[in-house]
Amino acid sequence: MKKAVVVFSGGQDSTTCLVQALKEYDEVHAITFDYGQRHKLEIEVAQALTEKLGVKAHKVMDVGLLNELAISSLTRDDIPVSHELQENGLPNSFVPGRNILFLTLAGIYAYQIGASAVITGVCETDFSGYPDCRNDFIKAMNSALVQGMDRELDIVTPLMWLDKAETWALADKYDALELVRNETLTCYNGIIGDGCGDCPSCELRANGLNHYLDNQQAVMQSLSEKSN
Repeated sequence: MKKAVVVFSGGQDSTTCLVQALKEYDEVHAITFDYGQRHKLEIEVAQALTEKLGVKAHKVMDVGLLNELAISSLTRDDIPVSHELQENGLPNSFVPGRNILFLTLAGIYAYQIGASAVITGVCETDFSGYPDCRNDFIKAMNSALVQGMDRELDIVTPLMWLDKAETWALADKYDALELVRNETLTCYNGIIGDGCGDCPSCELRANGLNHYLDNQQAVMQSLSEKSN
């Protein structure tokens, strides 16, 4: 039996990954992390989506310590999300160590339930510039987990080389475009669906959706070529 653990935030990317995983694996577990993020609504959205999609195992894990350590506009209500980069070249929405922690805990969970894969929706093509979304980081993290637990495990990144338009196409391929568009939470300002339309996350999402809707056949063809 093929088992997978999906790191699930209830956003566009992780929901698309979850929808795909439910088609490709015999047993799918979702894990959502409560790290004191700016919008607790993320967790409610994740719970609603896993119930709607029929995910039988959904774990919400309290990792509030991350909030104490990592200062970011996504962990502090008094820091507005900015379009400007910081002096280190990263957006102020970057939460240092977040994916290191999430993938470590997801790997431990996968070990305990006998899952062969941890699936995460990180992407290096259309993304916010976070270093822990890059392929080199994922490969290093995968190696560390395998060596540290002495057990084979694959960190699977279905969206790594897709742009946002192709990510929308992937959701559409699994008949989930309307679900992802209307019921996920990607907006940094906590608005479900199309979001505030102004924050960097909403801009990426909207630009990708508009490009997909205007060029569906070409984008689907591009997705097909990357999938082969």
